Amino acid sequence: MAQPIKAGGKVEPLRKTRPCPECGRPSLRDHYPFCSDRCRTQDLSRWLTGSYAIPVAEDETKAEFPDD
Repeated sequence: MAQPIKAGGKVEPLRKTRPCPECGRPSLRDHYPFCSDRCRTQDLSRWLTGSYAIPVAEDETKAEFPDD
């Protein structure tokens, strides 16, 4: 006979915990790579308000293109 599956058994984490990028506490599986929904929401808010930005060249005509 097959043994029934036990709920709440020891589960191997999918990813290693790492420090939360917002506060430095260990990340949690439900909110990876953040430690909580609060930290995740703070990070999303920064992206949506434009606090995080990818730098671009001032004058794109002067940008160096490797294919030319």
